[in-house]
Amino acid sequence: MAKNSKIEWTHHTANLWWGCTKVHQGCDNCYAESLSNRYGHKVWGDNNSRRLIKSTFTDIFKYQKQAEQLNTKFRVFVGSMMDIFEKSKEVEVANDFNSTGDKRDFFFNEVIPNCPNLIFLLLTKRPSNINKMIPKAWKSNPPKNVMFGTSPVCEKTSKTLIKQLQAVNGYKFLSVEPQLEQIRNIDLNGIDWVIQGGESGHHKRKFDSDWGRTLRNICKEKRVPYFFKQIDKVQLIPDDLLVREFPEFHH
Repeated sequence: MAKNSKIEWTHHTANLWWGCTKVHQGCDNCYAESLSNRYGHKVWGDNNSRRLIKSTFTDIFKYQKQAEQLNTKFRVFVGSMMDIFEKSKEVEVANDFNSTGDKRDFFFNEVIPNCPNLIFLLLTKRPSNINKMIPKAWKSNPPKNVMFGTSPVCEKTSKTLIKQLQAVNGYKFLSVEPQLEQIRNIDLNGIDWVIQGGESGHHKRKFDSDWGRTLRNICKEKRVPYFFKQIDKVQLIPDDLLVREFPEFHH
């Protein structure tokens, strides 16, 4: 089975739309914004509309069929070009949906329940919005094929974002990338998976391998699966950091 994503911790990526607004310093060198600008899509920033992606659900149901035939599970990262929990935005061209919120609601209510062989990794920099936007039933009975995640990048964001994520019921993960400074006191209570990595690209900021060792050791102590993604996609990963674990239910 070929992957449609080069991201090491997922099998596939899926985007409901293109576009977002920067939230914190981890967004400064956003590759998704650069790619959108390269294609001439003015979909970044709070005042711009978003561009719906027509093939999203066709692709997702294709992944579900393939996973079912292989009797396995695929991880699907949502989304590399958008934030699933960004407030609802107008869209450039309406088709079946008049806003990003409409498409998100359809995804939650009609797509996720019908894809039991897919594990949806819903990564957001806005975890305070999760409980406001998910279906009401999820708050007491979260779907088993969904993981809610957020992206802390420094001490300050680790304190605010993780606390907000911990208020959500269900499986939870952290994508600590691009990590910008040492994070010594990270609260992993209720966290089911930790991904860590540095920044890549022409404007990459420094990542210290010892930051990886600190978080790796905390995860080991707390018995949280740990996945080290990269230093900067140029430097080789030291042997002692080449740890790529997944939660048991992913297998």
